Amino acid sequence: MGILKIDTFHAIMLNIVISLVTVSFALLFRGFTEAFYANFHIVLNLLSGSLIGAYLGANFASKIDKTRLNHSIFILLVFLSFILFSHIFFEYKNSYLPPLYVQLFLGFILGIAIGAISSLLGVAGGELLIPAIILLYGMDIKTAGTLSLAISLPTLLMGIYQYNKNEKLKEIFGFKEIMVFMAIGSILGAFLGVLLFGVVDDIYLELLLGTILLISAYKLFNKSKKI
Repeated sequence: MGILKIDTFHAIMLNIVISLVTVSFALLFRGFTEAFYANFHIVLNLLSGSLIGAYLGANFASKIDKTRLNHSIFILLVFLSFILFSHIFFEYKNSYLPPLYVQLFLGFILGIAIGAISSLLGVAGGELLIPAIILLYGMDIKTAGTLSLAISLPTLLMGIYQYNKNEKLKEIFGFKEIMVFMAIGSILGAFLGVLLFGVVDDIYLELLLGTILLISAYKLFNKSKKI
């Protein structure tokens, strides 16, 4: 898949390991503010669902055939790209907060969906978590970003645990050099991301990432037709 010519399933597992490294260091570089501790219940609410979703997503990816997996990934890539493009036209703000029981219920359901997507794509899920935290709980974008990292970390660990339990994780041990170089790059990227927060307009980054996801989806679609 892509420049490295790695098949879709192995690319997912490489992604999830690298995402874990990125999230860990991003959380370390950002640090924890009073706002983070004051709103830790949001982490617990979304995490209660995302752990279940990550478990289900990893099981699904481990057991289906390559064609169905490629089709599923294609749909998710297109979906995420449009979510990112929507940020250009829609500013995520919420002046109305739903009742606590609604927040808890929707947080749990959204958590399951985001956790499943995280395990299926091997991503942290911040592009979904941040808007969810802003819209559902009324958080500012900086606090939402830190909270999303705290949710992503155990969610990714659950995905990795389940892939390992299904004896799939060992299949990427042959890509150790790639993992090391990508991990180093992700750590540098996490550090730069913290430095550039508020300096570079998020819209440009989201436009770039959305375009990359669409290109990846197109390549995956062409690859699926050849299987």
